[in-house]
Amino acid sequence: MVWEGNPGDLFLGPYPDLFCRNLCKSLAMSSLPYLNGYPEELRNTALSLLVSGELEKRLLARYPDQHQIRSNRELNVYVQELKSQHMRKAPPLSNVAYDNRLHVVHNALGIHTTRSRVQGDKLRKRREMRIAALFKDAPPEFLRMIVVHELAHMKHADHDRDFNKLCTYMEPDYSQLELDLRLYLTVQDQQAQD
Repeated sequence: MVWEGNPGDLFLGPYPDLFCRNLCKSLAMSSLPYLNGYPEELRNTALSLLVSGELEKRLLARYPDQHQIRSNRELNVYVQELKSQHMRKAPPLSNVAYDNRLHVVHNALGIHTTRSRVQGDKLRKRREMRIAALFKDAPPEFLRMIVVHELAHMKHADHDRDFNKLCTYMEPDYSQLELDLRLYLTVQDQQAQD
């Protein structure tokens, strides 16, 4: 049997437009893992801006600064100030630190842990917060967003409505910063692959 159609149809099949749309969808899903929960239109726009190089330029224009919080001690002071400002009644944090392995090992940008120990006849809780080291070089707004996120987890374990209310109370632009952080991480991943 000899193929008598367009040579491109061998690869695209009888419905090339459908094939291209499905290919673009799968490409968008695989190259934009941080945006999986967002609408398809937003993911497609982000992908086109990413491919054209415009996404990085827009993020740099919106967030040109870097924060000066480099050490674990400075991070601890920063987090304790935010906590005392917005969550006075929350239990104390015993340790706050940057973690170089966090993004790779736990597939997370920040974690909070509670460890319980028995000391004599009392049960002691030790609360810690770890922030991914990639935030050392991030804009200050993104560091604040991730710290607010982890502080909110001290009160609400799940990402429910009350969790989002608390995050928005501590940082009014929380939703926009979360989206922009996801776009920033997408750009970082693309640069790491290039």
